[in-house]
Amino acid sequence: MLIKKTRTLCPVCNSVIDAEIAEEEGKIWLKRNCPEHGAFKNLYWSDPAMYYRFDKYNAVGNGIANPQNTTADLNSCPTACGLCNNHHSQTLLANIDLTNRCNLDCDFCFANARACGFIYEPSFDEVVGMLKLLRSQKPVPVMAVQFSGGEPTMRDDLVDIILKAKELGFPQAQIASNGIKLANDPELAQKLKDAGLNTVYLHFDGVSNETNPFLKMHLKAIENLNRVRLGIVLVPTIIKGRNDHEIGDIIRFAADNISVIRGVNFQPVAFTGAASDDDIKKSRITIPDVLENIEAQMPGILKKDDFYPVPCVLPFSDLVEAYTGKPQVRFTAHQHCGAATYVFVQDDGIVAVNRMVNVEKFFDTIIQMAEDLKKGGTINKYKTLLEGVKNMHDSVRQGEQGATTEFWKIIGKTLIGQNFEALREFHWNALFIGTMHFMDRYNYDLDRVNRCCIHYATPDGKLIPFCTYNSGPVYREQIWKKYAQEPET
Repeated sequence: MLIKKTRTLCPVCNSVIDAEIAEEEGKIWLKRNCPEHGAFKNLYWSDPAMYYRFDKYNAVGNGIANPQNTTADLNSCPTACGLCNNHHSQTLLANIDLTNRCNLDCDFCFANARACGFIYEPSFDEVVGMLKLLRSQKPVPVMAVQFSGGEPTMRDDLVDIILKAKELGFPQAQIASNGIKLANDPELAQKLKDAGLNTVYLHFDGVSNETNPFLKMHLKAIENLNRVRLGIVLVPTIIKGRNDHEIGDIIRFAADNISVIRGVNFQPVAFTGAASDDDIKKSRITIPDVLENIEAQMPGILKKDDFYPVPCVLPFSDLVEAYTGKPQVRFTAHQHCGAATYVFVQDDGIVAVNRMVNVEKFFDTIIQMAEDLKKGGTINKYKTLLEGVKNMHDSVRQGEQGATTEFWKIIGKTLIGQNFEALREFHWNALFIGTMHFMDRYNYDLDRVNRCCIHYATPDGKLIPFCTYNSGPVYREQIWKKYAQEPET
């Protein structure tokens, strides 16, 4: 059954061709026919029911007011980046590759860093230029930047770069790290914390030596980061048959270390390098597969239906815009790019937020509050908030579990008291569980590219969607070669 038509890439020659998203054999498939290389059919989503549930959260944004390319047409995607006038999402998170040097050699690396044969490492001034580009985005400057690579801790000036990011006004500065230097240099964590780093996204593929050969190093890095109270998000690359049996154990490990670990962001493997059909069939795992593993490995605690797509939080942006009269970052990522939820870690175990709150009613209340604020004018704002919080209280009371006091106290402090420090309390008592499936040329959907909200900044003044930068036209390789410094020794 045909669901929609889109455009994609030939997995052999990377040419842009027409495609169909279709439901067949109890799964969702991406089907296309390259004039030169023939027909291809690749798995897109493994659960049609979840596909259609997430589809209800479809929300197309208006993009940014100052794109780098104002003359692009739809047929030019994805070869006309930076962000063009046809791109529908703002930058929620910006990535800046600080180097392609790395002290590991992982077989599933997005960047394939150590195989390049040259060094890519933008100068400090070039990095500052990219940061300024991000903060110039309109109508809302980019709020979060993640320094990546390669391994960003290989740079001697990483602390200075973070200081500059904070000086330029980024509320959130992050690094994506393998943790090796953080483990070996106990002082590095304190230096990064003092510079203003908010979060370390730590590559962490499992809780056993079989799935995570660097577990000893990771445990030491976590210890060093915990000592200085620098938050961590674990980032496991999930490969079917390799470490998917430890998904539940990874969540339990995070909960056991809630004093420093803020979340787990599972990344189903993307085949950005060469891959055979057998490799893909053997190792491919989709978002629904990850969530099914969570439900099976954490019975009675988390369910597939506890997870929601990124655009589900768009009503919160509407509410803040209506209350403040100022434009906000809008979460208009494609509804099939990711899924997330929160769990509370309590003395008696892990409790999903869905057991504490009727999430659907909660979202409905936020939507109604935003609509009422738009109609009511300034005088009625406080009255509208009071009424909305009352309705929100009803949604909390209708949760499956009665342990809602903490959640209710935080919501009340934030919305009525305008005490946004209360959200910090929420963050430090809750664990984010999410999954983001980045595309490769086998499941490439240009509808998703047009809605991408994670963008790479490049030294030539462009912002490029994540899945375009890493797959398809291979912008990463082009950028790295263009700005290469010297052969790698």
